[in-house]
Amino acid sequence: MTAADAMAAPATPRGWPWLAVAVASLVSAAALQAYALGKRPAQELPAVLYLQSPAVARRAVLSFDTLAADLYWMRALQHFGATRLRVDGPKRFENLQPFLDLATSLDPRFNIAYRFGAIFLSEEPPGGPGRPDQAIALLEKGVAANPHRWEYHQDIGFVHYWWTGDYAQAAAAFSRGAAVPGAPWWLKSLAAVTLAQGGDRNSSRLLWRALAQTPDNDFLRRDAQRRLLQLDALDQVDALQALVERARAAGLSAPWSWPLLFRAGYLRQLPVDPTGTPYAIDMTTGRVDVHRQSGLWPLPIEPRKAAGGGPR
Repeated sequence: MTAADAMAAPATPRGWPWLAVAVASLVSAAALQAYALGKRPAQELPAVLYLQSPAVARRAVLSFDTLAADLYWMRALQHFGATRLRVDGPKRFENLQPFLDLATSLDPRFNIAYRFGAIFLSEEPPGGPGRPDQAIALLEKGVAANPHRWEYHQDIGFVHYWWTGDYAQAAAAFSRGAAVPGAPWWLKSLAAVTLAQGGDRNSSRLLWRALAQTPDNDFLRRDAQRRLLQLDALDQVDALQALVERARAAGLSAPWSWPLLFRAGYLRQLPVDPTGTPYAIDMTTGRVDVHRQSGLWPLPIEPRKAAGGGPR
């Protein structure tokens, strides 16, 4: 039963005293914490971890493990979102992994926390902490608690493919997932494609399309669709960059702009990305990228580039 189910279910008369004690304890803890924080100097107030030990957390929340897990999951979302949207100062996601660890320790079947959490942890700076190692550890924790979930193996393979560039490990994870009863047939195909074409955009599209078909997770589907658009944008950026280089070889020079290329006959219209936002071109270098106001910014760093090859 999830926390939501527990809250929706009618409480029995015998259950009311325990519920009252739990609520009173949570309210008292919150009041004490607020008082303690108010007495500390502002410069000593990092993002606070309410409890750092999963074992202590399980004892502290009595039998309301799933409810507490939901609360820690919400803290993880708040921490990730607020840090990601910060416009001044460094973006540190230091509490993201501890919150996710607490949530999944309190509720070892917390599917969303494992899968969303892995995406959040893997996201490269400035949009995330850039910790694929923590993402893989979180998913392996999910595998240990839920050996029937082939999706975690798929996600481990995906993290290896996209963020670590270790295609052998990615293929191995896909193969392990394919061996789980009930796993889709295409996981075997992904393992073969990963070994044969690791780092290729077409194989990347296969992976994102697989995630876009996730039946019970709207977030993963939307994120996969966005990633597919980013791959299209990468193709377009490469084409535009090649156009700039041809213009440079023909004698054009900085300051670079789309009107300059338009007047020189290299463009017929303003180039826009798959969301309809005009591409950005650096006036000094001529480097092309998606605009910072585009929903596709920042474009991902492709595995081949991280390994020392590839077009970007």
